[in-house]
Amino acid sequence: MKIKIINRPYHEVVSLAPQKQKKPIRTHPFFRALLKVVSFPDLWATKFHCNRIGMERLGKGEPCLYLMNHSSFIDLEIAANILFPRPFHIVATTDGFVGKNWLMRQIGCIPTKKFVTDLTLLRDIHYAVKELRSSVLMYPEASYSFDGTATPLPDSIGGFAKRLGIPVVMIRTYGAFSRDPLYNGLQRRRVRVSADMEYLLSSEDLKTMTADEIGAVIGEKFTFDHFRWQFENKVRVDEPFRADYLDRVLYKCACCGVEGKMEGKGTQLTCHACKKVYTLDEFGKLCAEDGKTEFEFVTDWYAWEREAVRHELEAGTYALDTPVDICMSIDTRCIYRVGEGRLTHTDRGFSLTGCEGQLDYTQTPIASYSLYSDFNWYEVGDVICIGNHKALYYCFPKDKDVSVAKTRLAAEELYKIAKKQNRSVASTRKQPFRKDLE
Repeated sequence: MKIKIINRPYHEVVSLAPQKQKKPIRTHPFFRALLKVVSFPDLWATKFHCNRIGMERLGKGEPCLYLMNHSSFIDLEIAANILFPRPFHIVATTDGFVGKNWLMRQIGCIPTKKFVTDLTLLRDIHYAVKELRSSVLMYPEASYSFDGTATPLPDSIGGFAKRLGIPVVMIRTYGAFSRDPLYNGLQRRRVRVSADMEYLLSSEDLKTMTADEIGAVIGEKFTFDHFRWQFENKVRVDEPFRADYLDRVLYKCACCGVEGKMEGKGTQLTCHACKKVYTLDEFGKLCAEDGKTEFEFVTDWYAWEREAVRHELEAGTYALDTPVDICMSIDTRCIYRVGEGRLTHTDRGFSLTGCEGQLDYTQTPIASYSLYSDFNWYEVGDVICIGNHKALYYCFPKDKDVSVAKTRLAAEELYKIAKKQNRSVASTRKQPFRKDLE
């Protein structure tokens, strides 16, 4: 899949008039049926079935908030199938609207910028629920999982559900990640896919529970490990390309610790620094040729990489400094390629400069709980995306050894550190005044 990109000078792009935000429109039964029909081939091929748990509690015309884990494109096809014929709106990223704004609105999509505070989105969701009497489907992880575990949820998810005040339903997929993991370059595997659709919280529950309690219930449902699930359920993936590009996730050698020298190809993952070779077997386990396997599961290896990044941050040794090609998104007409620049990332956050000195953007660690990074974004390349409600900056590192997965891990860990520091400062300020300290 590709996206419309045009070359345009940075100063012209920033001078363009902002695109007017439109309210969601009522979805026509025709488009709901169309989504179901076009989803049929993939669901048929995966022998899809859905287990409905407690769904009899949801009224026939009662809107609800659907929360769904995010593994691959088939997620939308699953939702279109199991929610039919109920009217529902889908929270979707703005780049998905580029070149097809009319169609996306017709099928009920509500645009938002990933990992950016978006008050307009909240108003649009409220309008869809209260005025259009429609349910809303959200992928609260916001991005596809890199390693088959849940990506962080926003801290505000509990408060958001409580304010919305409608029943919460969880849709959890099985096999969707194994069939088409993001790292594997859109090479689909022959895997059966299923889903659980579970009535999670009623309107009455939301009234009596605190936002933190609601968030905890939702968070528990977003705890999973697809590689372990594959192994425990003996889900066979025997395609000879199953380890292709696995180095996008496992960028740091677990044996020698060198970064940027891993290569995933065929069924093997190889470190070109120490020459160690691992095989990814048919059931999702890693095995080293020399008999010493540091991590049997991709998820454990990725968690180790996260800890390594955090140690770098705490030691003050973490830093990203790389030349990048820069694209911008300010509307849904197209993506604008505006030139070249330099992206840095330290414990102070992101800094992006370039476009012949015209661009100078900074983003603090506390600005977002995660980072929009992606592998081979719309077939352009691996990307790191930062920005705010005015513009998104898509940065494509020129150095192919730069790991966008590591940058995401660093952004997530920096957010945790900054949040903890802010709480500590707030707690200190709340200490009572003591006369004996005058």
